[in-house]
Amino acid sequence: METPVKSSAQNTLPFPELVAIIAAVMALNALAIDMMLPALGTIGDELDAARDNDRQLIIVVYVVGNGIAQLFFGPLVDRFGRKRVLMWSLAGYVVGSLLSVVASSFSLLLAARAFQGVTTAAARVAAIAVVRDQCSGRKMAQVMSLAITIFMAAPILAPGFGQLILFAGPWRAIFFALLMYGVVLALWLGWRLPETLTPENRKPLRADRIFNTYLEFVSHRTAIGYTIASALCFGALFGYISASEQIFLETFEIGSNFAFAFAAIAASLGAATLLNARLVERFGMRRLTHGALLVFIIVNIIHLAIATTAGETFVLFMGFMSVSFFCLGLIGPNSTAIAMEPMGHIAGSAAAANGFAGTTIAGFLGGVVARFYDGTTTPIIQGFAVLGLAAFAVVIWTERGALFQFTQTDDSP
Repeated sequence: METPVKSSAQNTLPFPELVAIIAAVMALNALAIDMMLPALGTIGDELDAARDNDRQLIIVVYVVGNGIAQLFFGPLVDRFGRKRVLMWSLAGYVVGSLLSVVASSFSLLLAARAFQGVTTAAARVAAIAVVRDQCSGRKMAQVMSLAITIFMAAPILAPGFGQLILFAGPWRAIFFALLMYGVVLALWLGWRLPETLTPENRKPLRADRIFNTYLEFVSHRTAIGYTIASALCFGALFGYISASEQIFLETFEIGSNFAFAFAAIAASLGAATLLNARLVERFGMRRLTHGALLVFIIVNIIHLAIATTAGETFVLFMGFMSVSFFCLGLIGPNSTAIAMEPMGHIAGSAAAANGFAGTTIAGFLGGVVARFYDGTTTPIIQGFAVLGLAAFAVVIWTERGALFQFTQTDDSP
């Protein structure tokens, strides 16, 4: 018999379905980013992108638009409910996909991608608020870990799906596939997802309340500290994603094997999030986050030293990146859970602030790192090492130097 997860609204959803729904919603972004990676060169050539590195903007404008918009959707999620805002977000995702299908120039495609990123921002905010409505502490970390594990099938498989679509049709068919995914997901959520925000917990849309809510988040040392630390790490991730097509096709010249190489590295992140659901019970969120961050830094410093002295090889790059992604798979869900734990009373706005800071900072930094691509992997590895060190410094500040502690929060059910 499945044990339902109870929300504050006394609505119930079976635990496996809650995980599956959150994973499917989170996959919106992964698919919108990763499915077109094999097509970036084709899109840039057909729509006359000015420079080779400009093709990265197809990813960057989506990510940055998605991050900035989350700040505005937080109050709406706390006012109108999780489900209603989520459904409107899916409608925007579908429209953005349609606009991308019919875009006649590179500038129009970037505008469509930015619109898609902005509207989809509400989906992440609403999804995390749903999880926080129904879970806390270790349980929230478990849900996020399992959801991210399932969601990781998207970046693992998405480039391959994109490549298959390119074999059968034009690059515009990729955006049509995204459109259909949004339609199917909207039908599922409309049928099964309950509203988890009770009427008495709905917050009015008042400027002073909204300001005070966000002020509370940024004033909370744990919430803002782990949000920024996670954003710095994932800035490195977005830098790699934005430049991955060029790295594998130009630096390593692996051609159509790009999708397989990308999937192999992404699989290590999925493995880590799956393992995290078990490890968090034993070691706690902080110990896992701090340990993974330290390994992340050491691995990338070693990688940088080898690449700049002995030289880079495809095998070395795959190995070091896989370890780095494994670390990110532990850092991501635990950092989010730690940041959101004290924010249950303002879950929607807190999720928005977390997403705004995290995604916007990560997207911007990732764009900067990727723009330094020079035909070698060195700029990407440098980005990983520098951003990892910065994240570790933020965590030290957040914890006032007391690292690897098992706190009461880590032990909450």
